[in-house]
Amino acid sequence: MMSSFVPGLELSRAFYAQIVQPLTADVTHSAALIGAGSEVLEFDTERSTDHDWGPRVVLFAAPETTGPLRETITTGLPPTFGGYPTTFGAGHGVEVVDAAAWFDDRLGFDPLRGVTTLDWLATPWQRLAEVTCGEVFHDGLGVLQQARSAVRWYPGDLWRYILACQWRRLAQLEAFPGRCGEVGDDLGSAVLTAELARDLMRLVLLMRRRYPPYSKWLGSAFARLTGTAELGDALTEAVAAKEWRERQRQLGRAYERVAALHNRLGLTEPLQTTTRGFYDRPFQVIGAQRFTDALGAAITDPQVRALPPTGSVDQFGDSADLLTCPRWCRAVTRAVLGEQATGLQSAA
Repeated sequence: MMSSFVPGLELSRAFYAQIVQPLTADVTHSAALIGAGSEVLEFDTERSTDHDWGPRVVLFAAPETTGPLRETITTGLPPTFGGYPTTFGAGHGVEVVDAAAWFDDRLGFDPLRGVTTLDWLATPWQRLAEVTCGEVFHDGLGVLQQARSAVRWYPGDLWRYILACQWRRLAQLEAFPGRCGEVGDDLGSAVLTAELARDLMRLVLLMRRRYPPYSKWLGSAFARLTGTAELGDALTEAVAAKEWRERQRQLGRAYERVAALHNRLGLTEPLQTTTRGFYDRPFQVIGAQRFTDALGAAITDPQVRALPPTGSVDQFGDSADLLTCPRWCRAVTRAVLGEQATGLQSAA
């Protein structure tokens, strides 16, 4: 039997054109499917429809028109669209909001007022993906394209900084799967290998200018990248390996491919891409700190060069409760940066 599932982005696009737009034609507005939801990143499947899923639109309007517009939408929506209820969860699928308030709620700041270095570092990758993915259906207010463009990707020196910090994470762990295996801690070796695979996947996404999504969709996002099939095979083999030497061999394959990708980016002088011994111990590593150092040396902005080697909130924080609360993310990032945070608050 063929599935009748319609991807949420396609469903919502038609929902806006056929239902929402006629109801709002007399009000200047912008409309999009952005924000939370697997359909925004196009990872939704038929399984997604079992809760809080259906035709959705985020409708942006001037603050003085949001109240009346909500009433118009609420009274004008049909009970179903495309075979799906228009009411689900706590209400219907049309969110009527003021743009500045919505961005501040999702990101912790309004990108229409500019994006500071602190804004970049305190905003989780998942939230940046939710704002820059999805689709704008209409931009009558002229705010959505501008806001999305402002946070499309990191400025050059901040990109180098984020990549440097991600390589540093690898440098801190790369010798440990072998060391655990050598002392008979096979479970520890396997866990560390999986952690390194996760950090490599996130590194490659960052290299390819993609915000890594949260854990449920990380593998799916990585698999969509072109030209990463062999790298994906190496990581799969590393995670599945039953013995630390095989894990090391497969991680080595992955390291060398990611090192070659680094060189193709041209962000630093070319670096050797082959694995090497870890001091005189029988462990093969890529020497990830070399890439951290080279990226740091290529940063020209003195403010970015002075940042601690902690990176963005995703790189030093790993709590879902933290990463879904912009206020906490900003507070924690300020605390980690210490005195640096004061200057970053007003930096462009």
